[in-house]
Amino acid sequence: MTRLDHSEYLDHIRRDSARFREVLAACDPAAPVPSCPEWSAADLLWHLTTVQHSWWAVVVNRPQSREEMGYTEPDRPEGYDALLAAFDDAHGAFAAALEAADPAEPAWSWSSEAADQTVAFTYRRQAHEALIHRVDAELTAGALTSLDPALAADGVDEALDKMYGALPSWGRFEPQPRYIEFRIADFGTSVWTQLGTFSGTAPDGEEFSDEQDMHVVADPGVPPDAVVAGDAAVLDSWLWHRGDEAGIAISGDTRVIEHARAVLGNPIA
Repeated sequence: MTRLDHSEYLDHIRRDSARFREVLAACDPAAPVPSCPEWSAADLLWHLTTVQHSWWAVVVNRPQSREEMGYTEPDRPEGYDALLAAFDDAHGAFAAALEAADPAEPAWSWSSEAADQTVAFTYRRQAHEALIHRVDAELTAGALTSLDPALAADGVDEALDKMYGALPSWGRFEPQPRYIEFRIADFGTSVWTQLGTFSGTAPDGEEFSDEQDMHVVADPGVPPDAVVAGDAAVLDSWLWHRGDEAGIAISGDTRVIEHARAVLGNPIA
């Protein structure tokens, strides 16, 4: 999967954040968010505000983690106009800090992969964060617009690899010889995943044993046990639980498909 240039990720952060703000500014603050039923429009607005504020802190204090820098989330202001102003401030500071940072510079991320401990992780992750929450805002307002196909294609890989397939340092993945090919029809590319199980003990003491899991792998050179096919925007929306299966074709071993559905049924936000 070919990733976007970092300047393109930044452009998407700016455009999708602007659309997010535009849509929510016209919403009833109490309007429910269909894709996040526990949130109102005001909650959604504050969520992306705090996300961009926290990643601003990560970028400007690189390579410190939030814990190392003593990061604290800002207080939520009263009133919708104040929330919109807080978003404007957080987004402006975040975008400026990101633009000034070299993507190759070391920076903290929640990923356990060494290659992800750079500013580049923030560029990519936050482009998809802004996109998905823009969709949330549009669903709230009933004003859905199309997803950029190239960003959505990258999003299929990002969702499967980073959101569903991230492996914490304290966990272990036991692979099985079963593979699913996610075919991105409008780009003629695929993302392959391998089924397996996850086990480990979290830092808080919670134990996991033989949990159904799935990780992105290189093309294994064997026929897939199941295929999930659709255009990039449809697949990306579906993986993020922001769209249904209309336009997606799923075929193959029923047990493999059920395993994948169990993994993909986990909430991500």
